[in-house]
Amino acid sequence: QVQLVESGGGLVQAGGSLRLSCAASGFAFSWTVMKWYRQAPGKEREPVATISPSGTPTNYADSVKGRFTISRDNAKNTVYLQMNSLRPEDTAVYYCYAPARPLYWGQGTQVTVST
Repeated sequence: QVQLVESGGGLVQAGGSLRLSCAASGFAFSWTVMKWYRQAPGKEREPVATISPSGTPTNYADSVKGRFTISRDNAKNTVYLQMNSLRPEDTAVYYCYAPARPLYWGQGTQVTVST
């Protein structure tokens, strides 16, 4: 059974940092492209970052480029999102996602950035 469990969200002031984690199970994680998405209130879910199975290459939305870093630990079946220089517009629920397992989403983790 595929499971994606996000954690690490919270409330942070603008300019602060958070590190999100996503523990994956039930599929061949080390062979799978992983992505982070986010969904802000009243907006559609949007892709934030992508990482290949080996860890490179990575790809980022323009809005987070230079501030966010996606990484993974295949030995731990975990993907991370390091978020620096956070802005109020980064406030959203963040989800990890495996395109090869399109039916599955985790519960997400709330990130709230205050001014």
